[in-house]
Amino acid sequence: MALLDVENLTIDIPTEAGLLHAVGGVSFSLDRGETLAIVGESGSGKSLTSLAIMDLLPGRAIRRATRLSFDGIDLAATSDRQMEDLRGDRIAMIFQEPMTSLNPAYTIGDQLTEALRRHRKVSRTEARDRAVHLLERVGITAAASRLGQYPHQLSGGLRQRVMIAMGLMCEPDLIIADEPTTALDVTIQAQILRLLRDIQREFGMALILVTHDLGVVARVADKVAVMYAGRLVETGTTRAVFGAPSHPYTRGLLRSIPVPGRTAPGEPLGTIPGQVPSLIGNVSGCAFRNRCDLAVEACAGAIPDVALAPGHSMACILEPSLARPQ
Repeated sequence: MALLDVENLTIDIPTEAGLLHAVGGVSFSLDRGETLAIVGESGSGKSLTSLAIMDLLPGRAIRRATRLSFDGIDLAATSDRQMEDLRGDRIAMIFQEPMTSLNPAYTIGDQLTEALRRHRKVSRTEARDRAVHLLERVGITAAASRLGQYPHQLSGGLRQRVMIAMGLMCEPDLIIADEPTTALDVTIQAQILRLLRDIQREFGMALILVTHDLGVVARVADKVAVMYAGRLVETGTTRAVFGAPSHPYTRGLLRSIPVPGRTAPGEPLGTIPGQVPSLIGNVSGCAFRNRCDLAVEACAGAIPDVALAPGHSMACILEPSLARPQ
């Protein structure tokens, strides 16, 4: 049985202009120890999908799913109290911007120990010892002295490491990392990614990595789910998606990143023209059709899920041989 099983997840948000269909029909599964990367440009619904799993959506958002199961627990049917018992304990989240996720009024030590003392019967001393151990594990020097500091006294890289340590306090089964390397310089990004990968292997956790950086995905993910305008357009193993990208959007994303040894210095990178369509009101057909060079009239109708290979599929009416570049 999969640790996390998501089937036909939809998220609608009422707005003054009408109902916003932010996420529509998203399905994926994740086993213990696996890493799933959800990729796509800003506004594609990646973060809302992860917040739906945590039941942390905005108050007006409407979440529906045929199945939303974590280790046999029906997340769609759990009470607020049951979700509070799961969050921070068995499911943890590393938020996108640690400066706004960490409370500026509380010390690092207070924020690290809060979840452990909430979910485990441990003393304050035991909780602080655990916090020091994990701060050291994530590469923070003089860890004990950091407990008395406030978030504004730490650099961006150190704050991100604190967020990772916070997520590990109760040794969760699943960690959701929402753009964990955003706003960090390239050197720190590489350190954070290596740290996440090493810790995942050490603790045997499942990891959902939300990102728009395909270079990150290639280094750490086992499976990839490419998301556009609230829908999954291509899913598969990292090897399959990178080795044989089939949906026109996936190929557009891959053309936008340089390839070592193939992209010459100064050579212009690929772009995807146009804009993401509005998701308010009636939404039908392929949302990418207004930006796709291969679009035909039938793209405005129902879009099937096409199996490309075992565990690799795309949502497109084109034959795989036509969708892929010749």
